[in-house]
This record gives sequence, structure tokens and C-alpha cells, in this order.
Amino acid sequence: MGAALEGDGETSRVPQATLLIEFAEAVLRGDEPRQNRARTALYRALGAAALVDAAAIVASFNAVVKIADGSGIPLEEAKAAATEDLRTALGLEQFNKNIAAD
Repeated sequence: MGAALEGDGETSRVPQATLLIEFAEAVLRGDEPRQNRARTALYRALGAAALVDAAAIVASFNAVVKIADGSGIPLEEAKAAATEDLRTALGLEQFNKNIAAD
């Protein structure tokens, strides 16, 4: 996420962006100690309601991606080109073949 914001949240003009990015990355990476630190920092800076909102947003975005992937929505051409080697190494194309055969 920091990479999407050119390295940090300070340039985003979103209040407390650095804390929000850290929280989202900690959750999505599954790093429990990091999650605990980020959750505490976010709670102290913005309060309980903002922490709940941030958690809901992270969960929602994570779910939407999983739903799209699971439903077989076609991969955009740019993403397909960028991930071709990885998909081949992981053998992911076999799933498309299995669906097409049904």
C-alpha cells in the first residue's frame, strides 16, 4: 500500500494515512504482533469508531478481491501479462482448463 502512495502516507493528504497503511498491511500480511501494535496506535490516534471503520474497510476490500477471484472474473490484460510467469510456476492455468471442460 505504501508503494501505491509513493512510499508513505504523508504525501497522500489523508489524515493519519501512515497509521492506516500500517494497520491495513499488518492485517493483510497476517502479522499478529504488528497487527496489535498498529491496532493500538490507530485506536489511540483516532478512537474506537475509526478503528472499527478501518477494520471494516480492510475486510471489505479483501473480501471483494476474493469474491472476484473465486467467481472467475477474467483477469485484465495488463495483470495477465505481469503475472504470467508466476501463474505458470504455480500451475494456476489448470483451473481455467477445468472450468472450460465443464
